[in-house]
Amino acid sequence: MRPLRHLLTTAGLAAALALVPAAAWAAPAPDVDAPGPVSGPKAGGKALLDAMQRDLGLSPSAARERLDFQAAAVEVERGLEASLGADYAGAWLDPAANVLHVATTDTADAPAVRAAGAKPVAARHTLAELDAWRTALDAALAPVVAAVPSWYVDVTTNTVVVNATALAVAQATEIVAAAGVPADAVRVVETTEAPRTFIDVIGGNAYRINNTSRCSVGFAVSGGFVTAGHCGTTGATTTTPSGTFAGSSFPGNDYAWVRVASGNTPVGAVNNYSGGTVAVAGSTQATVGASVCRSGSTTGWRCGTIQAFNSTVNYAQGSVSGLIRTNVCAEPGDSGGSLIAGNQAQGLTSGGSGNCTTGGTTYFQPVNEALSAYGLTLVTSSGGGGGGGTTCTGYARTYTGSLASRQSAVQPSGSYVTVGSSGTIRVCLDGPSGTDFDLYLQKWNGSAWANVASATSTSADETITYNGTAGQYRYGVYAYSGSGAYTLGATTP
Repeated sequence: MRPLRHLLTTAGLAAALALVPAAAWAAPAPDVDAPGPVSGPKAGGKALLDAMQRDLGLSPSAARERLDFQAAAVEVERGLEASLGADYAGAWLDPAANVLHVATTDTADAPAVRAAGAKPVAARHTLAELDAWRTALDAALAPVVAAVPSWYVDVTTNTVVVNATALAVAQATEIVAAAGVPADAVRVVETTEAPRTFIDVIGGNAYRINNTSRCSVGFAVSGGFVTAGHCGTTGATTTTPSGTFAGSSFPGNDYAWVRVASGNTPVGAVNNYSGGTVAVAGSTQATVGASVCRSGSTTGWRCGTIQAFNSTVNYAQGSVSGLIRTNVCAEPGDSGGSLIAGNQAQGLTSGGSGNCTTGGTTYFQPVNEALSAYGLTLVTSSGGGGGGGTTCTGYARTYTGSLASRQSAVQPSGSYVTVGSSGTIRVCLDGPSGTDFDLYLQKWNGSAWANVASATSTSADETITYNGTAGQYRYGVYAYSGSGAYTLGATTP
């Protein structure tokens, strides 16, 4: 056993798990017995944090804090949306202050919102009403789509925003009024936007369609990948990877899926254009105001924030509804590429205005809609991250993550599991091929987390079988050398 491994074991991972939030060391966090969105440095590693620093002007600690906050905010938002019911008017993040705002049409809901850890905001219209009015505008504004590039629900102002060119503001205002949308629920805004699909006909390194145009892979699915519908029609062929468009929808929607030929292996990861990848652990939808990053074959890895959901955008080819509006930049050739929040897949690059020199607005097709439309299964890091001989199948729970060399993580999601009785605890780690990952089992002793078992061979894969008593346990993963996505399986009494 190497000296450093001995130090790690006897020191209780004090150094190796230095990236765990301080609160997790001081006392047990709320019980978490199932995997949730992984945040902070575990969600994307150094490349993700570097991109957020570059594009969002954040310090390393602020970037980590923001990812941790918005991952937790998703759960709070979902709970409040369910409990507020018909009163719910949307939610958004204030990234500067790390505050979750939740709007409601009933002021009596304010104490419940505060109790959940969010800031209540009074609203006149429910989110359901705003979405209905936005949908009505899809038909009403169809005759003037050339002069009205987009419209969307803006939860921060409790209105439907209609973007119109200078010469069409008055006409758009009249159409909106005739459609029956209340005056206090809509804003017609003059814009210079001219959205276009991000397809580059000069070719490139990502994938090519019919040996002519180039687009970017979105996310891996079983048997292939999803991408933008405007990139190719059903039956079109692709190269690098080789495949065929098995389905495509555009306009109306902007999604497609490509069935790849044998020899191509879908991997649950996104290229960060810094020599590495970001693991994809799932597709939980983020919140308005959340920090997101996009990967594309023209401009690489770029970050920004979500501004709205359910946007309708008018391209020269036709209208597309239900898109995610962001201030992430993109350019031709980035079409179809990945939008990710932490390690959660969000969308596929559709189109927008501007570029990565001056900035702009970019819209994304929600990935979950594409998966549902074709009955596809997203490939996560558990499907492509591991590479050793251990597959970690047959365990009661599975957790995934991604680490850079000498980084560490605690599962489940920085928290712990409660074991109610004595018995055998089985833990399995499937690390990336060619790396050296270590596995630790820790138990809360009343004042600190203590190692009770470890597996620290020179392999990427490790297993632990431990006969323990009832208590609170957590699993530690340490990337001794090498980096990449891992899968951890665990079974408790």
